[in-house]
Amino acid sequence: MRQRPFKQVDVFSAEPYLGNPVAVVMDGSGLGSEAMQAFTDWTHLSEATFLLPPTVPGADYRLRIFCPGRELPFAGHPTLGSCHAWLEAGGQPQGDTVVQECGAGLIRIRRDGKRLSFAAPPLLRGGPLPDEALERVCRGLGITRDDIAHHAWCDNGPPWQAVMLRTAAQVMALTPDSAVLDGCFVGVVGPHAPEHQGCRFEVRAFFPGHGGLAEDPVTGSLNSALAQWLIGDHLAPERYLARQGSALGREGRVHVARDAGGDLWIGGDSVTCIDGQVTL
Repeated sequence: MRQRPFKQVDVFSAEPYLGNPVAVVMDGSGLGSEAMQAFTDWTHLSEATFLLPPTVPGADYRLRIFCPGRELPFAGHPTLGSCHAWLEAGGQPQGDTVVQECGAGLIRIRRDGKRLSFAAPPLLRGGPLPDEALERVCRGLGITRDDIAHHAWCDNGPPWQAVMLRTAAQVMALTPDSAVLDGCFVGVVGPHAPEHQGCRFEVRAFFPGHGGLAEDPVTGSLNSALAQWLIGDHLAPERYLARQGSALGREGRVHVARDAGGDLWIGGDSVTCIDGQVTL
């Protein structure tokens, strides 16, 4: 073991402790998967990441992303938080965008002032949810089919089953049944009408966690997949702001924009809350 530079970054918030934190080990060299997983589980955060030298041309750094119990090929808020930490530590990209190497391939990250945005990876699966999946989601969320305006697979690594409720208030009122939704990745979105503090949608994310169902404060991968579905099906404009984390006392803000070339960018502010060293 040795001392390694370490940062804990709050993502999708410009104010500390109102977003979604990620633990970033700035030098993961020499650490095996077992050690990375053990450290991740110890943090009790939704994810921890480990920065490594790139292994492919064009990448600025390599990132390994872990959540409790497993490694992930890609995740949104760890991508933004780790890039924030890398830049803050003096990282210099080779081009106009930062290029992250991870299990999902090369991810582009652009800078707009202090805000970072990642290019949304393509969906692995889309289309309407099958009846049996939709029935389980309804039972697990305590809602009826009539409460759902639209639904779709939003699988971009995590196999999100997404439903759009008719109002943001319905999203906020959900009290999911952990037993029914055990093992499911469920994303819920509902419109604010009129917009609330500039936010077009309210989002919540439920996924398997230690001891049952967990809720994520602010979820980059889900918002990325939701945006591809909603914009693609003309259920949302090409640029909007989503709010997530309100039910947990957070104030996450996710900026969504499709550029003239058709690329979809998912972004937010980040702030370092802990800066020091960790023994690993």
